[in-house]
Amino acid sequence: MPRISAIDVIDVRFPTSATLAGSDAMHPDGDYSAAYVVLGTDTDLSGHGLSFTIGRGTDLCVQAARQIAGPLLGRDVDDLATTLGPTYRQLTGDSQLRWLGPEKGVVHLAAAAVLNAVWDLVARQAGKPVWRFVAEMPPADLVAACDFRYLSDLLTRGEAEEMLERLAPGRATRIEHLAEVGYPGYTSGPGWLGYPDDKLRRLCREATADGWSAIKIKVGADITDDKRRLAIARQELGPDGTLLMDANQVWEVAGAITWVNELAQFAPLWIEEPTSPDDIAGHARIRAEVAPVRVATGEHAHNRVMFKQLLAAGALDYCQIDSCRLASVNEIVPVLLMAAKLGVPVCPHAGGVGLCELVQHLAIVDYVCISGTMEGRLLEYVDNLHEHFTSPVRVVRGRYRLPSDPGFGVRMRPESLATFRYPDGAYWRDARSREENAESRLHR
Repeated sequence: MPRISAIDVIDVRFPTSATLAGSDAMHPDGDYSAAYVVLGTDTDLSGHGLSFTIGRGTDLCVQAARQIAGPLLGRDVDDLATTLGPTYRQLTGDSQLRWLGPEKGVVHLAAAAVLNAVWDLVARQAGKPVWRFVAEMPPADLVAACDFRYLSDLLTRGEAEEMLERLAPGRATRIEHLAEVGYPGYTSGPGWLGYPDDKLRRLCREATADGWSAIKIKVGADITDDKRRLAIARQELGPDGTLLMDANQVWEVAGAITWVNELAQFAPLWIEEPTSPDDIAGHARIRAEVAPVRVATGEHAHNRVMFKQLLAAGALDYCQIDSCRLASVNEIVPVLLMAAKLGVPVCPHAGGVGLCELVQHLAIVDYVCISGTMEGRLLEYVDNLHEHFTSPVRVVRGRYRLPSDPGFGVRMRPESLATFRYPDGAYWRDARSREENAESRLHR
């Protein structure tokens, strides 16, 4: 019976600002990063989880994760697998840590990293990918593992269990179908805001040749630039391709309405994060006034209660969960259930560091266990940083292929950690040395 004998939390940063991969109207020069959690045991078994960040401040998330993960030391992994609900409540319920940020901010990002590592650990112990581990849980056990606090006015535990029971008989058939056809995706890789037009055109052309029929373009910095860039993307996609827009929260409500209606000529399916992620009334108004362009949001919705309000208010057309913003499977499954109850498609946010690897499992759980459909669903993909993981995501002709390796798929390669851990990894040591040498030459 393996026991958790060591907890390591590592600050890992990749210099994506050098290429402007990931650039948008709100985040022009981020370095894609992660607070990376490793739960070691007294055997060869280990669990791996992370939360995605974009550079400075990752160290704060690392420190918070160390605090949150402390009670796991000495825990028996087999016992952990049968007490996922109580473990979640123990880790997220520390009264002093909750005071720092009750289910939001740095503390909740850190909780996500730790709990992602917990689910990875128990799934690895079972020899299953996380999606299969969850799909094979009896509905009552899955409900017991999840957090339905403050949701009962929209979804009760009893309703959740009934929904899961109703779809349980078809799980095996849906898994077979998914193994055959894959999960539909869209790519954001061509559309980063910092890319020049020729690169945008080339990447859109390459994407369509690779089988992508849906592409997302970052917007919101300059309306003239947006029109020119969207025209390029639409030309390369063709009239039948799916064009998506993402403003990354940059607009006021009235400005969002005006701007999106200006861009409607390019027939985008949705505008993503048109305003503050906390502005439920604002999203509802935007949704009403930019139709037929639809509204997608959720990657910065900080907990399940925020999703309850967005969904209940009719403030979004597409629900975008994030695998590192909410506290792992325990909190995400209730959001999937609420969305299914109200008939709102879930189109998860991905990209970043390890987000594609993580969130594919959650999209699969939604299809296999909760919604029973892939209609209207698209899972984001960015061809970025997958080489740093031992079980990288697989995408063929614009569709995610069913992952088969045990766990969540975010175990980082030792050589990647040695190179990019911050501040003592080889890349960052060399970068500091280059900066110091340049400064020295400047002062000679």
